Amino acid sequence: MSRRLDIELTSAREDGTWTWRAAGAKVPKGVVVATLLPNQSKIGDVLKIEADFDIDGITVLSVITQRDKSQKATLLQLIDDKPFVGVTEKLAKKARNDKPRRGKQGPRTDRPDRANREPRELREPRADRPIREPRAPRPDRKAFPPAPEVPKRPIAKRLKPKRVHRTAVLESLPVEQRGVAERALAGGLAAVREAIKSQNAQLKKDGKPEVRADGLISMASDILPKLRVAEWLDKAEAAKADLELLDLRDLRAVVVGSDDPMVVRDESTRALATELKTALKSHQEKEMSNWIEDIKSAVEVSRVVRALKLSGEPPKAGVLFPAELGAQIARATTESLASDAGADRWIAVLEALAFSPIRAQVKPGAAPVATTDALRDTVKRLSPLLPQIAALFGIEVVTGTQAPKPLRPPRQARQIRKPRVKKEQKLTIPPAPQPVAPVSSEAPVAEAPVAEAPVTEVPFESAVGSEAPSSSLQT
Repeated sequence: MSRRLDIELTSAREDGTWTWRAAGAKVPKGVVVATLLPNQSKIGDVLKIEADFDIDGITVLSVITQRDKSQKATLLQLIDDKPFVGVTEKLAKKARNDKPRRGKQGPRTDRPDRANREPRELREPRADRPIREPRAPRPDRKAFPPAPEVPKRPIAKRLKPKRVHRTAVLESLPVEQRGVAERALAGGLAAVREAIKSQNAQLKKDGKPEVRADGLISMASDILPKLRVAEWLDKAEAAKADLELLDLRDLRAVVVGSDDPMVVRDESTRALATELKTALKSHQEKEMSNWIEDIKSAVEVSRVVRALKLSGEPPKAGVLFPAELGAQIARATTESLASDAGADRWIAVLEALAFSPIRAQVKPGAAPVATTDALRDTVKRLSPLLPQIAALFGIEVVTGTQAPKPLRPPRQARQIRKPRVKKEQKLTIPPAPQPVAPVSSEAPVAEAPVAEAPVTEVPFESAVGSEAPSSSLQT
């Protein structure tokens, strides 16, 4: 396919061809036959060509003659004996006083004063137009009562422990043991073994001696109990500081962590663990009381969906729901699932009912009159939990179907941050002790200066250091 291109002639060859390149650029470039160029062509001329671009290169087809920009257009000659006289125009300025004035500038001058005007004559009513009756007063707009309020509880705080005790234990360890300690705290002894295994595989691949795992495993076994106790103390002190508003799940997790054998054996944790267990018991009783009160308040103000959602979220797993309160919620739910209710109302109630402990007690009389595809899809999805509702819509429940999960609001897309590159930790290996030669008792002892052995730095991959031949790493 051919297209046009502006080129610049760069040199003339002896074989009768010229080299060229794109005007103002280095590429593309090529060769053009001299017969296609104008007779007086020289180096530096800019021409427009039509070339064919293919796999083999650029082939110049023709040179397009351009119009000389300096050539003037043809003009018509005016034949007249009279000399030419230029015409000038000058507009007269308007006086500002002639313009009508209004607003802040004063009254208009082109109208007479309103006080001197004659009153208008009253018009007689038209005979062909019917007499308009007086308009009836508008009825008052229907006032809707405000939505009933329910008690609002303060938002529970999540546990945010500090690292005071953990940092103190790590700083008390030698530098060469901190990498092993961090790996042991993150994943236990299994993580240390896995790191040693992966590092030995790399050392074997590089032709280097492998690391003996016995000393590192023994070191991690001695350090791990101190780290576990320090980590639990950080969580326990943070829980004690926010004990009134702390989330019950976080407090329960801290109390369960106090039963860890490594934590139980330490005497510094026993008093704090006993205090937290007592606080957990009173906190659970308070949350249970608030839970029952919130459900009753929602039923009293006819907020059925809220009552159903609260009934499926007890503060303690496995707690029995009160039978009398469950019967009240079931009656209110059955009344809200009336046949004349809208499809959106049915969907909202069924989504909350499916995960409530009283779902089997709700049995509506008939399906709604206005059924939509969205409602049928909802009933079909929740049919394993609500078989009595699915029967009203003629939906068969397949045996063994997995129970659905509650719908969650979609989360906003988070910006994925690039992972930070961790600095490669290095393990400082102390020099091996040099053997001392036996000295004769008769010969005088001469003190010779001994040069200090240099300290070797070995890269410490994956927070696990390579083991030196010396006995300083094995404990």
